[in-house]
Amino acid sequence: MTFKELPLTPELHDYLLRHSTPADDVTADLMAETRTVLYGHASMQVAPEQAAFLRLLTSLLGVRQAVEVGTFTGLSALAIAQGLADGGKLICFDISEQFTRLAHRYWERAGVDDRIDLRIGPAAERIRELPTEPHLDLVFIDADKGGYVTYWNELVPRVRPGGVILVDNTLWSGRVVDPRSQSDRFITGFNEVARNDPRVELVILPIADGLTMARRLP
Repeated sequence: MTFKELPLTPELHDYLLRHSTPADDVTADLMAETRTVLYGHASMQVAPEQAAFLRLLTSLLGVRQAVEVGTFTGLSALAIAQGLADGGKLICFDISEQFTRLAHRYWERAGVDDRIDLRIGPAAERIRELPTEPHLDLVFIDADKGGYVTYWNELVPRVRPGGVILVDNTLWSGRVVDPRSQSDRFITGFNEVARNDPRVELVILPIADGLTMARRLP
C-alpha cells in the first residue's frame, strides 16, 4: 500500500497560512496576546488553521446550537461564534476564570459575546445541566485529556443525527503509535472508544495535533 505523506515544515505551514483566508484583526490580536502574555501556556491555544476550519465548518453546517469543552483564551470559541447561524448560541465549559477573562475581552471586541454562554466549573458536572435530548449541531472538545471519554459519553447522546463532534489533540504529537505516559494512554484509550462507538462515523484529520471529526448517525 502506498501512502501520501506531507511533512509540515515551518516553511510549508507558513505557506499554508498565507494561502488561506487571513485571520481578521481581532483573531490575529487574540493569538498574538495569548502567545505574548501567556507564553508558557500558549500551546493550549488552537492553531490558526484550526480556528479557520472551525469558523468555516460552523458556517457550512448552519450551526445554531454548539458546545465547547475547554475554552482557554477563547480563540476556538471566537471562531465558532463567528460562524454561527443567526440566533445561534455557543455554550463554553472551562474551569479557569483567569484565562477566560482574556477571552471575554476579544469576544466583546468582535461583537459575539452575546452568542457565547461561558460556564465555569468542572465540565463533567456542568455538561449534565444541558437538556438530555439530541439537540446539538456541533461539539468541540479540547480540555483535560483524562476527561475525554467522559465528555464524549455525555455529549454524543445530546448531538442530533447529522451533528458533528470535533475532538482535538487525537494524534498527540505522534505519541499515539507508541504510548508510554499516562497522558499518551488517555488519548489512545479515547481513540479506541470513539472508533468503536456505533453511534458515529469518524475520521482523524492531520490538522495541527490531530483533529477527530465524527458525525452522529441516525
